[in-house]
Amino acid sequence: MWRKAVYDYTYLSRALPPRLKERPFDLWRYRELLPVTQPTPELRLSEGGTPLIRALNLGMMLGLANIFMKDERQGPTSSFKDRQAALSISALKTVGVREVVLASTGNVAIAYSAYAARAGIKLWAFLTSLVPAAKMREVALYGTQVIKVTGSYDQAKQVAAEFARQRGIYLDAGARSIANIESMKTIAYEIAEQLGEVLNNSDNPVSSGQPRWQAPDWYIQAVSGGMGPLGVLKGFREMYEMGWIDKIPKIGVIQVEGCAPMVNAWKQGRETAIPVQSPRTNIATLATGDPGRTYTLLRNGMLEGSGGAFEAVSDEEAFRAIHFLAKMEGMSVEPAAAVACAGLIKLVRSGQIKPHEVVVMNISGHTLPVERAVVGDGWSRNVVVSEAIHAGAEEGLLAALSKITIDRFPRIAIVDDHPEARRLIRRILQSQGEYTLYEAASGREAIELAQREHPDLIILDLMMPEIDGFGVIEALQAQPETADIPIIVVTAKELTPAEKDRLRGHIQSLMQKGDFMSDDLLDEVRALLK
Repeated sequence: MWRKAVYDYTYLSRALPPRLKERPFDLWRYRELLPVTQPTPELRLSEGGTPLIRALNLGMMLGLANIFMKDERQGPTSSFKDRQAALSISALKTVGVREVVLASTGNVAIAYSAYAARAGIKLWAFLTSLVPAAKMREVALYGTQVIKVTGSYDQAKQVAAEFARQRGIYLDAGARSIANIESMKTIAYEIAEQLGEVLNNSDNPVSSGQPRWQAPDWYIQAVSGGMGPLGVLKGFREMYEMGWIDKIPKIGVIQVEGCAPMVNAWKQGRETAIPVQSPRTNIATLATGDPGRTYTLLRNGMLEGSGGAFEAVSDEEAFRAIHFLAKMEGMSVEPAAAVACAGLIKLVRSGQIKPHEVVVMNISGHTLPVERAVVGDGWSRNVVVSEAIHAGAEEGLLAALSKITIDRFPRIAIVDDHPEARRLIRRILQSQGEYTLYEAASGREAIELAQREHPDLIILDLMMPEIDGFGVIEALQAQPETADIPIIVVTAKELTPAEKDRLRGHIQSLMQKGDFMSDDLLDEVRALLK
């Protein structure tokens, strides 16, 4: 049976805002809109209240000025599932439940384990054998009874349900639980409040006494079972009904291609999802083959007004997004969180997300050590310090340092008179490879740089003052030592046939600056550097 919590929105729309001014920014800030209105102080672990961070470099790469990251890694156990565990364990403690069974792909079990330990509730966690061992060990650390199921996540859920039935133990109901759904909507409330401050939402049409909050145009989240966006959508709908925001955002639901029952059903126009019997993905935390009715509820909610999209990305795209976020935004995330970033990029490139729109992406967590498959080989250098070296033996230390092997990374010169354009190209290259990068802000600087450093490749803008790109090409090719350097020309200008003829035979590639949203630039760079 599916149930839904309903509150007195007319009363709360007026009564709640004045109370918020005196409350800390955490999950319980909105407790009148939660099924547990009096949280037990000793159970709290500072859940909720996570930061909203503007993704400046990712936004620059994609041509969007307002991409924000809701950093759920900052929760007590480093994932957005802390919200679910905090509210659910609090509710169970209130009614006297002492033992709980759940099935999990990792993060739920870790979050519940922490809160169950604090509450003195015995927890049984049924984990598929595909869950990384590091996650299993963390679950066990809290004293949870770990049951490893050799099978899919859906099979683990079946085994857990039967175990709970036989022993008469409370079974966590997932998306069917009121507390679980209600916990997720606090993400929406925080986002609206934070965006209202960041974007200075002074023209939001709300009446006196109500908060001037702002909803994004898009909310993006990677999903396994879909509980997160289902709860977030409910939160935005409640705020809209209370007049606190002027729109309900479009929802971007992202899955991995090897386990995408929701995406398949959406693109086929189906009201229900056909379960995926054998998920094929290395991202085990998203390998829920049967989303059940959650998909139908999400689909209906989106079609009823908010809109949005279901999209799938490959494991490879997700792993590449891990590098994007780490190298461009300083955010280290696990693969499940990177799936949301890869989905965002895909929605921008397909034109579904427009350049002027405000987008919030859920960085759902990081509870997993970085695996070798993500960073590849050659990620470290070694220094062996001899036992003979003592404090102050500077010669020995210098000798050890001299033995560090430094690979010769490909050398690329970026030439553009606009600093923002140079920065964008630098960020794109840094996010997906190891390069030695040089910059020149004018044609004259570019010629001097090429003669001095002899780069392996030049990325050259055509439209520059004094010596333009055409002049740079002519000067470089007039000198034997620089004549063979490959050149990629990038320009925002639509070239005339005469200008194209002038370039023909003298450069290796011609690109428009808007093509940076695709992989074309990197593909050209890699091909020429081979």
